[in-house]
Amino acid sequence: MASSSSLLGLAASLALLSFFTPSSCFDPTAISYNDSKVALSWQSGSATWYGAPTGAGPDDNGGGCGFKNVNLPPFSAMTSCGNHNLFKGGKGCGSCFYIKCLGHPACSGKPSHITITDLCDGGICLDAPFHFDMSGIAFGSMSYPGRSNELRHAGRLAVEFARVPCQYPGRTISFHVEQGSNPNYFAVLIEYEDGEGDLNQVEIMESRSRNWVTMRESWGAIYRLDTSRPLNAPFSIRLTDDKNRKLVARNVIPANWRPNTVYRSVVQYS
Repeated sequence: MASSSSLLGLAASLALLSFFTPSSCFDPTAISYNDSKVALSWQSGSATWYGAPTGAGPDDNGGGCGFKNVNLPPFSAMTSCGNHNLFKGGKGCGSCFYIKCLGHPACSGKPSHITITDLCDGGICLDAPFHFDMSGIAFGSMSYPGRSNELRHAGRLAVEFARVPCQYPGRTISFHVEQGSNPNYFAVLIEYEDGEGDLNQVEIMESRSRNWVTMRESWGAIYRLDTSRPLNAPFSIRLTDDKNRKLVARNVIPANWRPNTVYRSVVQYS
């Protein structure tokens, strides 16, 4: 994986890029790459693609991480399944990578920026230590202009990949309260964390309490808490990322919270 100094250096470069970009919508295909300024730790792997040739992968535009509408910004279909070494039982959800293909005439050699949003847990995904089963759009983006269909017809490709910081310019961390949540069962999907992009721990604090309670990972990027008594909102949520950095979204879930609703915080790992 990339060293902390490499990630910090790349984060600074991407932050400058977002500052000078007039649009507030993040286009992951437009990230600039300069090999002479950013030292990345490249590893070898393999890649395939699934779903529609110009789609985001899953038919429902979701996936095993629980993210919704990955065909839309900020993911913009630049997404991928990861095998177990990338998905990490759900803890790899939201992690970001540069990936470039090798050994095919249509491969441009220019890295594409992708995000892990799904799991590939069988078949060809088990044949290599690191395998990406990418969306049709993401896979095609590794080609020279006008040759994406040619690349998609190539089948399995050898790739090089490097972990990079995630960047969501103009966005703060969001919390989607999942359908089925109630006063005794609270489940939340956490999205758009800059930096590491994935989480090691999620804790919740009730109203009029000083105690942080660890939430269980339900599946993917969804965390849950089951209680024998009704929970007292509003809730604060504390996140710990893969580098052990903590971030508190104070009272981010209001007293009148509702299931299937997104609550946007005012905090970010920038």
